[in-house]
Amino acid sequence: MLIHPWDTPRDDTWQRWLATHDFGQLAVNGAPGEPPFVQPLHFAYDTERGEAVTHLARPNPLWPAVESAPDVLLSVVDDYAFVPGPWQAEPGTPPEHGVPTSLYAAVQLRCRAHVVDDPAEKAALLNRQVGHFQPEGVSARAAAGEAPYGRLLSGIRGLRLEVTEVRAKFKYAGKRSQAVRDRIAAGLEDRGQARDAAVRGHVLRAGPTAG
Repeated sequence: MLIHPWDTPRDDTWQRWLATHDFGQLAVNGAPGEPPFVQPLHFAYDTERGEAVTHLARPNPLWPAVESAPDVLLSVVDDYAFVPGPWQAEPGTPPEHGVPTSLYAAVQLRCRAHVVDDPAEKAALLNRQVGHFQPEGVSARAAAGEAPYGRLLSGIRGLRLEVTEVRAKFKYAGKRSQAVRDRIAAGLEDRGQARDAAVRGHVLRAGPTAG
């Protein structure tokens, strides 16, 4: 992933973004000559521990690949929008000369995968993950050997993804002039498609040294 200086997020922006963008794709190298496995999944990112936790069904064909090649990549892309060319035309330039582009946020976590099979450890991992998505509680806690979820633990395997490298890109017209960013923001507000409001917020916060 190419990351220009103006697309580099400020401070801990990517960490705060991952707190609410918690569905991604886990890429794991396959056998030589085979394409990688790519598994869509929910996860919970733990800033303090520097890891993401998740789980998958035991029959998932990804497991042998994880065990033989535990260096994996968790990729998250969201808050994206297509920007028509005229919105990007600088003042004094014909609108039809503007260059269309895509705006988006992307975080790639390179991780060392640790498979969790111990029932008690799996229960703890599940409680961490569910606690992220349901902070209000409302579901019983998982505990090995105890109802209602204890008997289901054998059907899953847990994953702790120890983060070893982070690549983050927030491409939101950071190198464009204020006039162009204002035009893009106005166009997104008027268009009002599914992710346009979120993208507009990023554009309004963007500047010459960030994206």
